[in-house]
Amino acid sequence: MENIWDINKIQEILPQKYPFLFVDRVLEINEAEKKIVCLKNLTINDYFFEGHFPGNPVMPGVLILEALAQSSILLFAALKPDIAAKKPIFYLGKVEARYLKPVLAGDQLILEVRGEKMMNNAGVVKARALVNNVVTTEAQIMFGVKIS
Repeated sequence: MENIWDINKIQEILPQKYPFLFVDRVLEINEAEKKIVCLKNLTINDYFFEGHFPGNPVMPGVLILEALAQSSILLFAALKPDIAAKKPIFYLGKVEARYLKPVLAGDQLILEVRGEKMMNNAGVVKARALVNNVVTTEAQIMFGVKIS
């Protein structure tokens, strides 16, 4: 499997589409460590900055979590390609998150996800978002996978 996925490959895998797609590129996949590193470039033109907050554009925390959840789906696809090829439905189970620093327009958001437990029908991951090597968000995400 390639170690770098572009937006076209990402769109083949993720069920989310613009304007709710929050991963621009996969920078690294390490199957042995069950790890993926993704990138989201943020610009002042991103629609959510218009109202959150005018004069001080901050990425909403729920969208940072969504970016981490999308990165989790990409990790699942890398580790379980046969199941991912069937285009399963992903259900968010439980999320525990800590927000440590705001993410601003102009930042490059690095999304790191490590699989703690990956089964055919569910996953548990530890995830974090970073800007300039500083952790902005930490989360544990549990999700379910259903093949239709």
